[in-house]
This record gives sequence, structure tokens and C-alpha cells, in this order.
Amino acid sequence: MMSKEAQFSTDKFRLDGKVAIITGGASGLGFNYTKAMLISGAKVVIASYDEKGWDETSKFAKSVNGEVKFIKIDVTAKEAPDIIVNAALSKFQKIDILVNNAGMQRRNNWEEFKDSDWNAVINLNLNALYFLSHAVAKVMSKQNSGKIINIGSMQSFRAGKFIFPYTASKHGVVGLTKAYADALAEDNIQVNAIAPGYIDTPMTKALQEDKSRNTEILAHIPAGHWADPSELMGTIVFLASDASNYVTGVTIPVDGGYLLR
Repeated sequence: MMSKEAQFSTDKFRLDGKVAIITGGASGLGFNYTKAMLISGAKVVIASYDEKGWDETSKFAKSVNGEVKFIKIDVTAKEAPDIIVNAALSKFQKIDILVNNAGMQRRNNWEEFKDSDWNAVINLNLNALYFLSHAVAKVMSKQNSGKIINIGSMQSFRAGKFIFPYTASKHGVVGLTKAYADALAEDNIQVNAIAPGYIDTPMTKALQEDKSRNTEILAHIPAGHWADPSELMGTIVFLASDASNYVTGVTIPVDGGYLLR
């Protein structure tokens, strides 16, 4: 009889036949999570506020013989979790993976921070994650399997004196990841998070072009460079796959060592 070690296969990292929901999965880093899932064999349901990136995502899905369904919805709406879950089940009959990726940031001095900005960020980054995770967990618990992957940030670990609600929400993401991991373990559902470091995206171009801040940031990254978005793809696939079945409740920094300094 083969040992457990001998039985291991890289097929454990495949997602063939799996169904993933990704909020904000057609743009920014979310698009890279979607690409990683499609390349690995999963079918993907994307919930997004608008249709930005839908055409490019559809073209990519076709190029890898993948399948994607789009839902145009405000994920902070009270009815959003049920709509998203029902749409996924109607199309694919199950839900194996949830990636809570949609998020936003608002910046201001503490004395000028608006209550409306606090509420907007907390509603999207934290409340929407909680309610959608709850709705999806009900489906996964009946299946006795599932993966929930939350997207944190370097601000899950650090302060942010101009981004109070963002920092609070991303600390909260780590807390909810642990709480759901503990609560859902008996249903064979693993809940983990990724904390991206400084990633080379259009949103960070201004920061990269600020010579002073760019020099400061790079000096803080042992790897010595801003990450390409593709450098997050391996981690998302690992956490979505059977290869991570005994990993739950953790937040993995993908930061080139930023938090070491």
C-alpha cells in the first residue's frame, strides 16, 4: 500500500469542476484572481458594481476554455448575498470557493474625515464580506466542503493615519477570517486570507512615481521590487485547492518580505 506521501499529486492544486464566486473579479487584482481560477479549471461567477473589465475577462475565459458568469450588483445591498448565491446555484448548482475581493479606500486627515467615508468603506470592505460569507457558508456546510478566501492588506497589520476606515476594515478582515475558520471547520470549510503587499497596478502608479515614497517603500521590501499582480496567483490557487485542506484561519502576506522590516 502506498504511503500518504507517495499518493500526493500536483493534481491537488487543480480546480477542475470547482465553482468560484469572486467579488470585484473583473478588474484590478480581482482580475488576476479570476484568471488564476480559470487557468486552474474552475468556473467563475463575478459580482461587480459595474461592467468594467467584463469584455476582457470574457475574452480571457474563452482563451483558456473557461466559463464565467457576471452579476452586476452592489455587494453592499441587503439583498446582494441572496442574489449572488442564487445566481451561482442556478448556473452551476454548487459553490466551492468564495473570494471576498471587492474593496475601497478613502483618505483624509483625521480631523477632516467624513462619517460618510467611514460608512462607505466599512460597508464594502467588512460588512459585505460578512454577509456574503454567511450566505455562502450555508451552501458550503450542506456540501460539507468549501473554501473562503478573504483579501486583507498590509494595513491588516499596520497603522494608517490617513485611512482610518480602511485600516479598521482590514484588521477586521483578519478577525473575521479567524472567527469563520473556527466556526466552519467542523463542516470541512477552510477560511483563510491573503494580505497583498505593494503591487504594481494602475492604482499605485502615482505612489511609484513619487521618488521619495518609492525609495522609502523599496527600502522596506527585502525582495527589492514592487510585485507584479501575477505574483498573487499562486497563493490564491493554493488556498482554493485541496492542497490547502489542512490550512485554515491564517492570513498569508504576499509582500516580498515587507513586514519583516
